[in-house]
Amino acid sequence: MPPLLKIILRRVGLGILTLFLVSVLVFAATQALPGDTARAILGRSATPERLKELRERLGLNEPATTQYAKWLGNIVRGDLGDSLVASQPVMTLLGDRIMNSAALVFVAAIISIPISILIGSLSGLLRDRPFDTAVSLGSLGLAALPEFVIGILLIMLLATQVFHLFPAVSRVNPTESIWQQLNMLILPALTLILAVAPYIIRILRASMIEVLESEYVQMARLKGMPENIVLRRHALPNAVIPAIQVIALNLAWLAGGVVVVEYLFNYPGIGSGLVDAVANRDVPVIQAIVLLIATLYVGFNLIADILTILVSPRLRTGLQ
Repeated sequence: MPPLLKIILRRVGLGILTLFLVSVLVFAATQALPGDTARAILGRSATPERLKELRERLGLNEPATTQYAKWLGNIVRGDLGDSLVASQPVMTLLGDRIMNSAALVFVAAIISIPISILIGSLSGLLRDRPFDTAVSLGSLGLAALPEFVIGILLIMLLATQVFHLFPAVSRVNPTESIWQQLNMLILPALTLILAVAPYIIRILRASMIEVLESEYVQMARLKGMPENIVLRRHALPNAVIPAIQVIALNLAWLAGGVVVVEYLFNYPGIGSGLVDAVANRDVPVIQAIVLLIATLYVGFNLIADILTILVSPRLRTGLQ
C-alpha cells in the first residue's frame, strides 16, 4: 500500500473516531439540557396522560444508552430524525439553511483566502516598510475584535448611521435562490472575511520572512536568478505550507463562526437554525447541526494534512 494512502486512511480513521466521541458528547449534552422535551412540545397545559404518551412515542422513557444506540444507528444510515417542533425530517427542515450557510462560507472563503495570501506575502516581502507596518497594525486590530463587534461596526458604517449601502438585516426571500439575492450576503460575508483574514495574513507574513531569510533562497539569488522567479518558485510555495493548516482551521471556524454572524444579521442559515433549535429544545436539530459542523472541522483538517504533504517537497520525498 502506498505510504500516502496509509496516512490518508489513518487520518480518516482518526476522524471517524473523533466524530464518534463528538456524537457521545453531543448526545450527553442534549440529554442534560434543562426542561422536559415532551412538555416543551405540548405546552404547560398538557395533561400527564398526553405527556406520558408522547414520551413513549419519542422513546424518552428508554435508558439513555438505548436512545443513543438508536440515534447513532439512524445517523449511520443517513436518517437524522424528525424535528420535534416542526414535525418534519431534519434534512428537509435544514436543506435551505445548509445551502444558505454554504453560500455564505463559500463567498467569504473565496474572497478572504486569495486576498490574505497576497497581502501576507507582500507584507513579508516589504518587511518594516510603511505597507508592512499598516498591514501589521490593521490585522492585529481586527484579530483583537470578536466577529459580532466587527458586524455591528459594519452595520453602523454601511447600513445605518454613515452610509445606507446594504440592508442591515439579511431578510432572504425563501422562494428565490440565495444567488439571486447577493446583496443579502455582503455584510455577513464581509464580517466573516474581516474576522478570518488577519490570522492568515499574519502567519503568511511570518512564514514569508522566514523563507526569504533561508539559505536556499539566498543561494538562488547568488546564482543570479531573477527576483520574480525566486519568489514564485522558491519563496511563496514554501511560505504557503505553514499557512495551509491555518487556512483549514479558519475555514472550519467559518462553518462554526456563522452561528454568531447569522444570528446578528438574522440570516437564515444553520447558525440561526441552531439558536432557534436550542431555544425550542428541538434535540434532533441541535444534534444534526453540531455533528455537521464537527464533520466539516474533521474534513477540512484532513484536506489540510494531505495538501501539506503534497506541496512540501521534504514530506513528499520522505514517503517515497
